[in-house]
Amino acid sequence: MNQKPDLGALFGAGETSTFLGLDACTDLSTLDAPIAILGVPCATPYASVGPYCRNAPAALRQATAPLTANLERHDFDSGGQVFPEKRLRAVDCGDLAFDESDGAANRDAIRGAVRTILDRGAVPVLLGGDDSIPIPMLQAIGDTAGERRFTILQIDAHIDWRQTHMNEPMGLSSTMRRASEMAHVERIVQVGARGIGSAATTDYEDALAWGVSFVPARELHRAGVQAALDLIPEGSDIIVCIDADAIDPSLVPGVIARSPGGLTYDEITDLVRGAAARGRIAAIDFVEFMPERDVDGIGALFFARVITTALGVIARQKA
Repeated sequence: MNQKPDLGALFGAGETSTFLGLDACTDLSTLDAPIAILGVPCATPYASVGPYCRNAPAALRQATAPLTANLERHDFDSGGQVFPEKRLRAVDCGDLAFDESDGAANRDAIRGAVRTILDRGAVPVLLGGDDSIPIPMLQAIGDTAGERRFTILQIDAHIDWRQTHMNEPMGLSSTMRRASEMAHVERIVQVGARGIGSAATTDYEDALAWGVSFVPARELHRAGVQAALDLIPEGSDIIVCIDADAIDPSLVPGVIARSPGGLTYDEITDLVRGAAARGRIAAIDFVEFMPERDVDGIGALFFARVITTALGVIARQKA
């Protein structure tokens, strides 16, 4: 037998072009759902590597294909159906077009799309793409924030506090540095740092001087997720930024910088659940998954499962 069996067929699954087989929304101006999934293959890539995570949104959608017929089944990670009521279901808004040679245009497109989603009253859930994508997402939130101030919960192996890299200040190594410069960002909690990253010691010191609270991966393993959640004040408006390399590479090998000692499924999903319990998740992004580095699709399945659990958390928040 040379052909792999279609195991999804065992559960009644069919072909899908959307995450979990959810309804598609092809025009953001008509968006009428509480949660909007948006694929963002590229923002501001470094010229040396280009848009190396461009295929992630498609891979993550495909990883959910076997579950398309089971969306109304009991999900033990959600304590019920992922979406407890049909009115709380997310929609999939497809992928934004991009030009890898025009980061400014990509950022404008992301910022405009996220702003539209927010104006329509939905929570944006971005599927990246590399870790430069949160910058225009955060800018869009600032455009609509008014007097509101936000806490960022960054879950990442790297702190992303470089001033610039390869003469590019808007790239993936500078995301939290750029966030710290935004008036609507009042607090940053960075969870999961480990190993050797791109940051210099001076970058780390700058982050501390700004007021960042760090919970490195080793400390989280020892003290538990509550050590991070206690740093988020009750009633906060929260933006969650999740980099796939925060997760241990034995679970998600499809990342550009594998490093041992990463987070588990329960740790990362408990952080999302705990954040929603502390306040309100206003937006969330999932970045840096690289399907070309994956092993037998196991990382895509894992990361897609984290996204699914987060969707259930946000749906309950909306309820």
